[in-house]
Amino acid sequence: MARKTPDQGPAALRERCLQHLQALRIPITAAEFDTLLDEAEREGWPPLVFVDRLLGEQAARRRERATERRINAARFPERRSLETFDWNFNARFIDRVQIEQLATGDFVRRRRNLILIGQSGVGKSHLGQALGLRLCALGYRVLYTTSAEMIRNLGAAMADRSLPERLRYYANWDAVLIDEFGFDRI
Repeated sequence: MARKTPDQGPAALRERCLQHLQALRIPITAAEFDTLLDEAEREGWPPLVFVDRLLGEQAARRRERATERRINAARFPERRSLETFDWNFNARFIDRVQIEQLATGDFVRRRRNLILIGQSGVGKSHLGQALGLRLCALGYRVLYTTSAEMIRNLGAAMADRSLPERLRYYANWDAVLIDEFGFDRI
């Protein structure tokens, strides 16, 4: 059932729409709104197309900012991606299809552990960070740490009797990437 709007002129309705956008904290300026209204009128967009164009870009920006916050919170030493991984270098040892399937995040959703094992220099750290970045983009909260850093952190928590809180901290992440296991000096 369509809602009837009060008998108001276009200027009053425009102002009300801008107030609604502001109340919803949708960061769109009056000029951007007017440009979009003009384009919708000129192109004859159906109402849903207008709403999609109005909200779609704002939603995409919000998703990008949220992803960036998750990436920063993860504390990756570098931003390594699957796109920059040299698949030919270790094609014999690394199954690209399997890695790309892991990049869907399904193992995190199912609460399964992932352990990458291999010799030094085969790309485990790169792949771990790349999977972590992908998980952040999928909306998962990720923490990157080294084994030495984690052991030091837990040791300090034992000393100051804050171990239960520290364990809850680690358990609160969707994925904890522990790198350089056995390579760091503790």
